[in-house]
Amino acid sequence: MDVENLRISQMTLKNYIFKNLWLQVVLSLIIGLCVGLILGDDVGVGLDDDSLDSLSSYLKIPANIFLSVILMIIVPLIFASIVVAIANLGAKEKLKTLGLGIGVYFVITTTIAILIAITLASIIAPGSILDLTALQESHDLSEEDLKVTEGFSLDDIPEVVSNIIPRNPIVSYLEGQMFSILIMALIVGLSMAALPKDSVKPLLDLLESIQKITLYILLMAMKIVPFAVFGLIVGMVATVGIGTMVGLGVYMVTVVLGLGAMLLVYAMFIKFVAKRSFSSTFSKFRNPQTLAFSTASSMATMPMTLKTAEDDLKLDPRVSKFVIPLGTTVNMDGTALYQVIAVFFLAQLFAIELSMLSILVIIVTSLLASIGTPAVPGAGTIVLSTILITVGIPPVGILLLLSVDRILDMIRTMVNVTGDLTASCVFDKITRD
Repeated sequence: MDVENLRISQMTLKNYIFKNLWLQVVLSLIIGLCVGLILGDDVGVGLDDDSLDSLSSYLKIPANIFLSVILMIIVPLIFASIVVAIANLGAKEKLKTLGLGIGVYFVITTTIAILIAITLASIIAPGSILDLTALQESHDLSEEDLKVTEGFSLDDIPEVVSNIIPRNPIVSYLEGQMFSILIMALIVGLSMAALPKDSVKPLLDLLESIQKITLYILLMAMKIVPFAVFGLIVGMVATVGIGTMVGLGVYMVTVVLGLGAMLLVYAMFIKFVAKRSFSSTFSKFRNPQTLAFSTASSMATMPMTLKTAEDDLKLDPRVSKFVIPLGTTVNMDGTALYQVIAVFFLAQLFAIELSMLSILVIIVTSLLASIGTPAVPGAGTIVLSTILITVGIPPVGILLLLSVDRILDMIRTMVNVTGDLTASCVFDKITRD
């Protein structure tokens, strides 16, 4: 009888793991961490660089396949989802409430994230702990690399504003320029919502089919996510090593504290604005949060985020299918917070005194840059270089951050996805009232 009970328990556990992607990902993370430590120099066999690079390239095959699938279909998915959502919202009053409201909401939450980042970075001052000379020697940097330059110029504003609307939609589509695609989708969706239903029905049916097909493809691709996570973690831990990550511990702790504070902000929005139970709602966020953490891509997580919003949270599909694709593209609270802390960290490292004007420029630039950040792994670091140049900090400082960027990218992506789900809950409540 005991043997039979044990067999049933094992089958139950196996079924539970099989049905819960988040648990598969967590197990892959743990196993990958252990294997990475074994293969690395810290506590393991310490493979030579050539062998480690060769092994890592094979282990990354599932991750490369998964990301290729994302890049293949994410543009039509984003475009179709936003157009269909706007066209299906129905009443112009509801469209106006949701459209304007979500824009204001995203600006407010991103501004809160930036203010949290400035506060923590100013109090903790992580950049003042490290030695710039050691950085220069370890990365073989010249004095020219570390030269502080002039930053922000008001002359750049007209060109940026003039290029918001894409002049060639086909080029934007082919090159995957997500912000231009978003603007184009908003224009098309608003136009379709203003026209008679009969005249736009053929295109609407086509876009709905594209949306369903691309979502199905992505959901099928999710099956290889645990293998992708395993390969990425093994390569990262074995190559970078624990020692390097610990060396930047204060900087990492500052970012994680800021992201944790942002999660508390979301909890307050859920409790007091969406009028939902904090604990039960956050427990339903678990699958997309885990997937976001493992893939470091809001786009890769979007199908799971949509599924969670509609199946688990029981949100109005017209709201979730508008807010989540839009949020995946422009709502990057975690990324904005990380970028500001990184800017302050490097400013402190290079002993650059930031004036109130510089801080204001950082706030505005981070807000705008977070809107245009691609929702793919590592994109935040690329955008960070733009902000550094804007305020005159040498972009070469990013070299120091790259060694720990992957783990921080995973955490801030989880916060970004949590922000999208929180926004969906908030506006589901607002539009129902």
